[in-house]
Formats: sequence, structure tokens, C-alpha cells
Amino acid sequence: MNETERLAGEFGLKSEHAKNIIALLDEGNTIPFIARYRKEMTGSCDDQVLREFAQRLAYLRNLSARREEIRAAIEGLGKLDDELAASLERAGTLAELEDLYRPYRPKRRTRATIAMERGLEGLADALLAQGSEAPAALAAPYVDADREVPAVQDALAGARDIIAERVSDDAQLRAELRRILRRDGRIVTAAAKEESSVYDMYYEYGEPVSKIPSHRILAINRGEREGFLKVALETPEGALENAACARFVKSGPCAGEVRDAAVDGVRRLAAPSVEREIRAELTERASTQAIAMFALNLKPLLLQPPVRGRVTMGLDPAYRTGCKIAVVDATGKLLDHTVVYPTPPQNRKEQAKRTLTELIERHNVECIAIGNGTASKESELFVAELIAGLDRKLSYMVVSEAGASVYSASKLAAAEYPQLDLTVRSAISIAHRLQDPLAELVKIDPKSIGVGQYQHDMPPAQLDAALDGVVEDCVNSVGVDLNTASPALLGHIAGLSAAVAQNVAAHRDEHGPFHSRDELKKVKKLGPKTFTQCAGFLRIPGGDNILDNTSVHPESYRAARALLKRCGYGLDDVAAGRLDGLGAAVREIGESALAAELGVGLPTLRDMVAELQKPGRDPRDELPPPLLRTDVMEMKDLLPGMELKGTVRNVIDFGVFVDIGVHQDGLVHISQICERYIRHPSEVLRVGEVVTVWVLSVDLDKKRISLTMKRPKGEQSHG
Repeated sequence: MNETERLAGEFGLKSEHAKNIIALLDEGNTIPFIARYRKEMTGSCDDQVLREFAQRLAYLRNLSARREEIRAAIEGLGKLDDELAASLERAGTLAELEDLYRPYRPKRRTRATIAMERGLEGLADALLAQGSEAPAALAAPYVDADREVPAVQDALAGARDIIAERVSDDAQLRAELRRILRRDGRIVTAAAKEESSVYDMYYEYGEPVSKIPSHRILAINRGEREGFLKVALETPEGALENAACARFVKSGPCAGEVRDAAVDGVRRLAAPSVEREIRAELTERASTQAIAMFALNLKPLLLQPPVRGRVTMGLDPAYRTGCKIAVVDATGKLLDHTVVYPTPPQNRKEQAKRTLTELIERHNVECIAIGNGTASKESELFVAELIAGLDRKLSYMVVSEAGASVYSASKLAAAEYPQLDLTVRSAISIAHRLQDPLAELVKIDPKSIGVGQYQHDMPPAQLDAALDGVVEDCVNSVGVDLNTASPALLGHIAGLSAAVAQNVAAHRDEHGPFHSRDELKKVKKLGPKTFTQCAGFLRIPGGDNILDNTSVHPESYRAARALLKRCGYGLDDVAAGRLDGLGAAVREIGESALAAELGVGLPTLRDMVAELQKPGRDPRDELPPPLLRTDVMEMKDLLPGMELKGTVRNVIDFGVFVDIGVHQDGLVHISQICERYIRHPSEVLRVGEVVTVWVLSVDLDKKRISLTMKRPKGEQSHG
């Protein structure tokens, strides 16, 4: 089966679509471009499927390359026969290939190689044949003091070492040992030192390999790495040895020698090796799951609806050094900044109220964004008190400040605000996170945004690739304003490298705003291929051509104009929003007939119709707005059964954490999310979603809040 057929089968695609995707990737097209503008060629695969397809394609190609390397190496030794060649061809994983190569791979000097140097390979062959002759009789001719084989027992010991290594190198046996460990093995942990730690629950713990969840694998790995845990893999008594004996031991006088060698080969060589492989396999599975959760949580965080058109105050909380304040206008431009000290140890609340009230009045502030770091609770209480004393419409929201300090100390922040202290930059970033989360968060390394557990334990390249892919998909799904986007934001547009993004910004600074997408072709190092990849994702509100403010690609402009004309409209109608009847007109003509007439596929036609009806639309506007608050509660105010609105802050394997406005997030366990059974919280919830919850219990000492999303039966809510 070739890679096209294999990928088509694995992803449930038509062979034609799989072949097209491979060709598109090989031509250097970006994932967002393929997903958005080549739907007819791919069967409308989305970004995520395309990324998984690309990863799997890379794996299969690496597998093929390694297969050829191994085949050539074995052939060079003169050991490649038809059976081995067929086995190499059938191998579907790198592990299977390496097992087949194992007997032929150059080895360091082992007990078996020493025995072979002493001429004992023939004896090993004779013992393995398990004929009718006694072992001692077979060994007698190999006794040779000059070759350091002074007695029959020495000859037999050497032969057993050779057999043990062959047992360990046997591909079929190693596959069977893996099956046993995966099916019947248990991970067992114990304390490595006598002191309490966060790993206490693992000081005497065991769980089947087949059932252990990813988060526990990562926790155990970290505990072992930090020296608190000892970890072992256990199997039913004798299971691995029995598998080896079943494969190699027959009957007759030599069976005992072969049995001893097989048991030695498993215990001393194969089992430790295969156990390491299984541990690595579990870690890889756990890492893949954790990275998938990172990506799953990052996407909705980046795509949180913006709070547009409002003058916003960013508040970066602190104790000793005071709360840094930045006021930005509706477009995000800095208007004012200061520092106030409403929190301990200064507690200058009244002075802080006067200062902030004056700023709010002067700049007509409508929203306050509060960072959720140190002193956030005290700052939130202070802001709620401040709002209660003002005779104006004002609300606040606590936003994640994860990565704000990383950004404020970065070269990018220094370039954006060269005259400002990094603490002021942090307050500006917090305000921007409320106004346009995506535009602000793309300035920060995705790993610093704080959307998962164990990020520092993940393979860096794999994690970076996954998160960078999420950022790229989010930015391109929304699109960016070509004339206002920062170089950091432009750098995530399909086809634009960081250097070319800087060139776009430099061209804008030098020549003024872009009036059409075509002007992009004048940007230094932005050639035809790059233009094709990026143009559809760059918007120009108020430009010369209304189509430049849609996601209709320039290659489809002719078809878009023909579509409008055929349905009795023009570009002026697009600009004026007079296309309410476009969908009905298309249906009356017939989608398939119209698509054929225009020379485009059905997906492209449908996308064009949607875009022309809402030029400049932002998919984030279709999501529920973020939850803005005007008051605050404390944990001690919570009562069982109380109904509250909250925002999902994190989705993990066993539940979700919800911000209910008391500074301490509450946990909705997976069993409390909905009435029906779900395998994972991500099936029904996402970061940033506003949900209704009820309080189950509150533990003030441990600062734990247990919530449910199931409406209490027969109880009247206290909300």
C-alpha cells in the first residue's frame, strides 16, 4: 500500500483528495491557505485534519527512508533474504523496523560477542537445534584453553550467552513482550525518599499500563525525575519468561540449556529494554495528549470575542510596588498611565479612588481589565467598590495576565513602547487583552499563555509546532487589518515570514496605508507565491475595492463579480450591505449550475456568498460576549445550591476550572458537567465559554470550590 492509499484509509478520504493534499503540501502551500481556498481539492478538510495529515505524511516518509537505510545496511552484510525483505516491507512502525534490524546492528562488545570470538557460535546453533545429543557431548569439541574455554561448562555458558542475545534480538518475541506489557503490565511506584511532597499519593501506588491516564503518567515521570519516586513495570509472575520459552524451547536433552538461556535473555536483556520502550511509549502518548489539550485550550482563548470600541483601563495588580494603571483609547492607543497603592502594605485606597476617578472621568473609561496575578483579589474588591461609588456605566473583567511580564520585558514591547517602563507595558498589555485578545496574545510565546499542565515536560519542538499551528489557524480564520496589524500579528498570516511581515509594516510606514491588496506586490521580498498564500487573509477596510475587505481571494474576484451580476447586484450593493436576497437568488438559479457557470467549486461559491453578505465580518462576533462584572463576592459568601455565572478558564482531563468572580476558580468535575456520559470535558466545553453553575461545596481552609453544571433537582436556586 503506498502512502496515498494508506493516508486516504487512515483519514477516511477519497484517494483523489489524499493525493491532492500531498501535492499541495509538497508545492509549499500553507495549511490555512489549503483549508480555506482549496476545499474542492481536499474534500473540505479543516486546518486540524490537514495538520494531522501533514504530520502523518512526514512520519510515513521517515519510515520509508529508514526502511531503505536498514535494507541497504543488511544487504551490505550479505544477510538480506526474501523473507527478511518481505518483513521489512510489511513493517508499519519505526519500532518494528528497528526490531528487524536489531540482530544486524553493530554492537558494543557483549558477553555474546566475546563468546563468538571464542568460536562458540556453532555450539549455540547446535543447542538451539535441540537434537538428540547431550549438551556435554556437543560442547566437548569446543573446549580449548588457548581460546579461554577451559571446560565443558565454560563452553555451554558461552553458548547460552549467544542464545540469550539471539532471544533478546528476536523481533517476534519482542513484539510479544510488548503486547504482554501493554495488556497485563502495571506501573508501580514507591517513595524514593522519606519526606512528604506533592507526590504523596504515589508513594505506594500501582495502576494497569492499559488504563493509566496521561496526566498521571506525566506526574509520575516528574516525581521520578525530581527524585521522589521509584518507578517499575511489573507483569504477572513468569509471563515474559514463558513467552520466550514458548518461542524457543522444544524438547530433548538440550531443552534445559535453551530454557536457561531464554530466561536469561528475557530478564537480563529483553525485559529491561522493552520496559524502557513501553515507558517511552506511555510518555509519548501522554505528551501527545497534553499537547492536544494545550492546543484545545489555546484556540478558544485566542478566539475570545473582543470588547471593541471601548476606552479601557488596564490594571496590573501588585502589593509593595503598587498597581500599575494604563488607559488606552478604543483603538488601543495609550492615553495615560500612573501608579496607585490601594493594596497592602500602603492601603492608600482613598487616594487611589480619587486618582482613578479623575482618569475615568477625563478619558470616559468604560471598561477596566484587571490582571489575575499577585494582589488580584484585593484589586478586584477595590475596583468593585470604586464602581459602586460612581454614577456612570462602568464594568470590569479579570483577564489572564499569563505571559504579560514576558511580553513587557521583550524586544517587541521595547520597540512598541520605547519610552515606557516595563511595568507600564504590562498594564497596557492587560488592557489590550480585553479589547482584542488575539492581537495581543500573538505577541507572546504560546507556552507562556498558561493553558495546560506540564508544559515544561513536553518535547519542545513538538509543543512549539502544535501551538504555533493553533496561533496560525486562529489568526488566519479571523483575518487581520492590513493597515493596523502589528508585525507580530502579520507574522502569523499564511505565507508571511517574520522578515516579510516587518517589510509590510515598513512599506506601510514609508508609503502610507495600503489601498488595495495588489499593492502588496510592491513590498520587498513579497513575491507572487507569497501573495497567493497571504492575500485572502489580509483585509483593507475602506479600500478601493470592497472585495479587499472580505476573505474572497483575489484569484476569485472575477467569479465574485460575475456572481453579483448574475444575481442582479453590484459591488456598491456589497459596500452598502444590500445583499439580503443573494442567497435566495443563488438557490433559485441552482448552486451546482451557478458554480459550473462561474467556473468554481460548490464550497468556493458558498464561501463567496457568505463573505459578500457580510464584508469584514469577524467570526468572533458570533460567539457569546465575555462576562463583564460590576461587583465581586468572596468565597465565604458562597452557599451550596447558589446559582452563578462563570467563565471557563481551563479544560483538563478530569473537569474544568470556572472563574465565578471570587478570585478562586471552582472545579466542575467531569461527572458534574452534563447528564449524559462524556469521555472528556472538551466534548462540551471550551476555554472562555460563559456557563451557569451551582455551588456543591466550599472548603475555605483548602481554598477549594466544588461546582456542578447540573441543575439541582427540586431545589430553588439562590442566584
